[in-house]
Formats: sequence, structure tokens, C-alpha cells
Amino acid sequence: MANLQTSYVGLTLKNPLIVSSSGLADSIEKIINIEKAGAGAVVLKSLFEEQINAEAGKLMEENTYPEAADYIQNYTKSNKVDEYFRLIQEAKKKTSIPIFASVNCVSGTDWIDFSKKVEAAGADGLEINLFILPVDEDESSKYEAQYFDLVKKIRNAINIPIVLKISSYFTNILFMVNQFYKLGVDAVILFNRMYEPDINIKNLSLTSAEVFSSPADLRNTLRWVSLVSDRQKNIQISASTGIHDSSAAIKVLLAGAQTVQLCSTLYINGVEYLGTVISEIEAWMDEKGFDSIDDYRGKMSYRSHKNPRMWERSQFMRYFSSKH
Repeated sequence: MANLQTSYVGLTLKNPLIVSSSGLADSIEKIINIEKAGAGAVVLKSLFEEQINAEAGKLMEENTYPEAADYIQNYTKSNKVDEYFRLIQEAKKKTSIPIFASVNCVSGTDWIDFSKKVEAAGADGLEINLFILPVDEDESSKYEAQYFDLVKKIRNAINIPIVLKISSYFTNILFMVNQFYKLGVDAVILFNRMYEPDINIKNLSLTSAEVFSSPADLRNTLRWVSLVSDRQKNIQISASTGIHDSSAAIKVLLAGAQTVQLCSTLYINGVEYLGTVISEIEAWMDEKGFDSIDDYRGKMSYRSHKNPRMWERSQFMRYFSSKH
């Protein structure tokens, strides 16, 4: 029988499947069901800096006493944060799988104290989901500096593992991952899925594009998991975005991922679908004669492939030229 046990940021997981941060893990009941479904670990729903600030702003607008503004803002933030800490504590008491806290932030000012309290509440690790949209045509390097500054401050504040969920929009992903490693990040998640705007041409309004990922999104994830796992061996990778079934999970493990994060497919198929993915991975391993994930992890990564430049190719020129 195939053994799916794996290590991740110093923790032992019964399998590499992690339920990523979402509304799937925003209550103790849901977290218990996630464990029953077979997940190796779970990331709690992110605490959103923007959401807290927006709620505080709405309350301040409804209040006629300007001098109460600071109190309202601090109360809103403290209340939300305290609820989050209680969820961590309850999850640790009632489940046995690793519990990762998550924060989705746009600045580093208020989250140092939060990270300390996350650690005190018993979280096994902290996932930081940070994306800064570069909209200043006169600046470039300052955006990277903001990432580095936040990571450095949080790393100095806590001892639990830090996992950084990044986008694929950096000029040089390999450089950024290397810098994150030097600053003490234990793992990177490739990649986060950001809000994307769309235009409704019927009523000329701005709306949201599709929320869920599609299986086609796997291609970008797969390329960079392969490249990063070979070039930056000192930092672990958790693959995310576009992973909808067991085949996709196997592919990112073959490319070098340490763990696999699932979200959209669980919204579509239900959390119980984890069991199907697990059993299909086990069946594939038995068929191929692999006893453990370490037997094949990275087997198809950049340097392990007989033609590694296949991972670097970015044009279809050869394909289309052969059709004429």
C-alpha cells in the first residue's frame, strides 16, 4: 500500500493535500469535516486587512460622534482578530491535523502583533498572502522592498513556520524566492489567485471575473514549480491554482512540489472529494511501483527531465510552423 506521508515546513502530514485558505475553513465544524475527509492539513480562511478596515469605516460613517472613530476602528479590529484566535485554539483542541493561520494584507504595519498572537494561539504556521499591485509608473523596486520589509518584521517576531503565498507577476520569480528564503521564509505557495475585474457590456458596469480557477491554470503553476524546485532547493513549495483532480496533484508532485493545495475543486465537488483524490493517487503509485511520494517527487522537474528546456519554452513557433 502506497505511503502518502510527507514533511512540510518541519511538520509531518499524513498526505500532501492541504485545503487552502477559503470559506471552506471558517468554522470549527468545517475544519472537523475537512479532517474527516482526509486532508493532510488546513489553512484557515484569511483574515483580510482590507475587509476589517472597510467594516470599521462603515461603522464610523454610521456614527455621529467623530471622537469615537479610533475606538470603533480598534474595537472592530480587536473583535475580528480575537474571534480568529479562538478559532485557532478550538481547531487545535478538536483536530489533529496541522492548522495554518492566514492573513491577507496590503501593508505590514498592524500585523506584527497579530503574528505573535497567532503563534501564542497554537497555530502550526502562518501563511501570508501578500500582493501589491504596481500602479506607479515612476517606481519599480519599492514594491519588492515592501514584500521584504513585511517578511523580515514577521520573521523576527515569531518562531513558527512562515509560508508566503505569492503571485506569478514578479519580474524574476527565482530571484524573489531566493530573497524570501534568505529572510527566513520556510515555504512559498505558487501561486495565489487574485481578484480579477471584468466588464459587463450589457449594463456597462465593473464586475468580478470568474472566482474559481480552471484546470487550464495548472500550466503556469506546473512550469514554475519545476523551475523553482530545482533552482531553490532550500525552500519548500506548495503548489496551488489549477489543481482540480488527482492527475493534476500527481503532476505538481512530479514537478517537485512538497504539498498540494486544493480549493476550487472542493467548492465544485464537495470536501469529500478529497477522499477520491487520495485513493486515486494511491492507486497510481501502486501501479507505478512507488512506495512513497519521495520516490517520485521531482522526477519530472527541470533538471531531472532529459530535455529541461521544454520547461523554458514560451513560444508555439515550432508547433505552428510544422502545420504549414
